[in-house]
Amino acid sequence: MQILPGGTATFLLLFGLFLGAFAVRSGLRLFRVLRLVRHGAHVEGRCAARRVEDRGTGTENRYRTEYVFAFRTPDGREVEFTDHAPGPFGFEVGAPVRVSYDPAAPDSRATVAGPGAWGPVLMPAVFAVVLGLFSLGLLIACAVTVG
Repeated sequence: MQILPGGTATFLLLFGLFLGAFAVRSGLRLFRVLRLVRHGAHVEGRCAARRVEDRGTGTENRYRTEYVFAFRTPDGREVEFTDHAPGPFGFEVGAPVRVSYDPAAPDSRATVAGPGAWGPVLMPAVFAVVLGLFSLGLLIACAVTVG
């Protein structure tokens, strides 16, 4: 019994496109972070909090650590944000960090990527490359199956 019309080729196409969408999303995140590092405003910030979230007993990675960073804009406004994968060892609460942010939208566009914290650059780059290659392989396999 065939579940999908076209069977294997349809599965390869849909799964390849699904993974490709995640690769594109990671690539866009990487582009935004690199643009902030190169062209954003840079200020001294700090690690404001470290939260450990318990995701329950049925999950593979039960605990997830989220880092909250804070910085002050030149007009005196305090901004807090979270950033993805700050590094392999994380940060201590209160540790100084270099923050790059977009002055037009500091609440939504900020990162700690840069010297000493390349995790926000490396993680999206790895996801974009690995998922992109896997997606490309699936789409090639789909084309070979159809043709």
